[in-house]
Amino acid sequence: MVSRRQFLFSAGTLAFVGLSRSAFGKVPVTDLGSNLPAYGPLIADINTLLDLPEGFSYKVISQLGDKMSDGFTVPDKADGMGCIALDDERVVLVRNHELKPTDLAKAHASIQAHKTPLAYDVDNKGVALPGGTSHIVYNLKTGKKEQEYLSLVGTIRNCSGGVTPWGTWLTCEETTQTKADGLGQDHGYIFEVPADATGLVKPQPLKAMGRFNHEAAAIDPKTGIVYLTEDKGDSLFYRFIPNEVGKLNKGGKLQAMVIKQQPQFDTRNWAGAKMPLHANMDVEWIDLDNPESPKDDLRLRGHANGAALFARGEGIHWGEKELYFCCTNGGKKQLGQVMKYQPSQFEGTAKEQTSPGQVQLFVESTDASLFNFGDNLTVAPNGHLIVCEDQYTDIVDNHLRGVTPKGEVYNFAKLQTQTELAGACFSPDGSTLFVNIYKPTKTLAITGPWDSFQR
Repeated sequence: MVSRRQFLFSAGTLAFVGLSRSAFGKVPVTDLGSNLPAYGPLIADINTLLDLPEGFSYKVISQLGDKMSDGFTVPDKADGMGCIALDDERVVLVRNHELKPTDLAKAHASIQAHKTPLAYDVDNKGVALPGGTSHIVYNLKTGKKEQEYLSLVGTIRNCSGGVTPWGTWLTCEETTQTKADGLGQDHGYIFEVPADATGLVKPQPLKAMGRFNHEAAAIDPKTGIVYLTEDKGDSLFYRFIPNEVGKLNKGGKLQAMVIKQQPQFDTRNWAGAKMPLHANMDVEWIDLDNPESPKDDLRLRGHANGAALFARGEGIHWGEKELYFCCTNGGKKQLGQVMKYQPSQFEGTAKEQTSPGQVQLFVESTDASLFNFGDNLTVAPNGHLIVCEDQYTDIVDNHLRGVTPKGEVYNFAKLQTQTELAGACFSPDGSTLFVNIYKPTKTLAITGPWDSFQR
C-alpha cells in the first residue's frame, strides 16, 4: 500500500472528492490510492469496462457507430466535453472528437461522404474533415438520451475546451497545421458552439484567442476572462481579455503569465525543484502580438519576453474564485502536476499590480500508482477535484483520481481497457457524472451516493 505521504500535495481552499462504481460484481480490486475510506474499494465490473465503488453504477448512453438523430453515426475519439442545462430536466453534452484528416478513411460511410457548406475545412473531394463536436441531449429525470447529432465539422483534433457562463462550449483544436500542410484552411483555433444548437453551426475561428496547440479553456464568471492551456512540453499559460464580455468574436487581448520578478521561470521541475510546492507566487501578464502566429512561435516569443514555462498544460476548470489546471508530465518524475491560480481582485485591470494574482504548485506526483499523467479535470459540485488519467503503458491502469485538500489520494474509478478517460463533467444538479472513453468512443453517465464519502 502506498502511503499518501509519498504523494506531494498542497492544502487549499477547494476540497476534492469523488465518484464511481458499477453495480455489476462484488470482486474487490486492489486500491492503490491511500488508506482513505473514500467511497470504498473498487468493485470489478463484470462487463470489464469501468470499476467503481459499491453503490455506484454507470450507463453507456452513446458509443461509436450508434446512429444519431441526424442520420450520421457517432464519431470516434471522444475527448473533452461540457455539460450545460437546457431546462429543469434536460442537459446537453457537447462532446469533442479529436480526429485528424487521415481518420476520415476509417470513418463510417456517412461521414466519408459528408459534404456541407457548414464545414470549416474539407478534403480535396469536398468532404468535411472529421474533427468537431457532437451534441447529446440527455434527460436527467428519465435517465435517457433524447437526441444526438453533429454540431461542428471540418476542424482538426478537437481536444478539450470549456463551458462558458453564457451557455456555449469552447472547442479547441490541438494542432498547428496550415494550408502549407495541404489543408484548405489554417488550423489551431478555438470555435464556439452554442448549447442550444439543433444541428451544425457555422464555424467561426476565434483568431484573437491565438493559434497554437490549444488544449482547454476556463472562464472566470466574474470578469469574463478566458484562461487557456497549451499542450506542449514548453507551453505557456494564457489569458484572453475580451473586448466585450460574452462576445469573444469581438476580439480582445491575448496575454501570457510571468512569475513576478522571475522572468522565464520554469515551473516544470524537471531539473530540480524551481517551482516550490505550496508557495503562492505573484504573477504578472505580458501582451502577445501576432496571436495567429503563422510560424507557430507564440510560446517561443512569449518565453523570450519573460513568460513562465509549463509542462504540457491540459485540462482546466474553474472552482470557487480560483482555477486548476493539469500539467501532464510535470515534476521531477514527470508523472504530472496540478496548478492552482487565484486571480487578482483587480484581474485584467491596471490595478492588478497592487494586488497580483497568484499561482501555486498544488500537486506534484511522485508515484505512478497514485497519479499518472493527469489530463482532463473537473470540479465536482461538492468541491472535489476529479482528474482523468491519460497514460499508455503495457499495463492497463488509467483511473479517475481524487485529491483531498489534505493531499489524500484515492480512486474514483479504474478503466479496464487500454485507452484514456476524458471529458469528465457533472450535471448542474450534481446527480450525474458524465465521462468519455476515448477510443472506441463511449460516453457514460455515472450515478450513485455522492454524499457517502468517508475520511
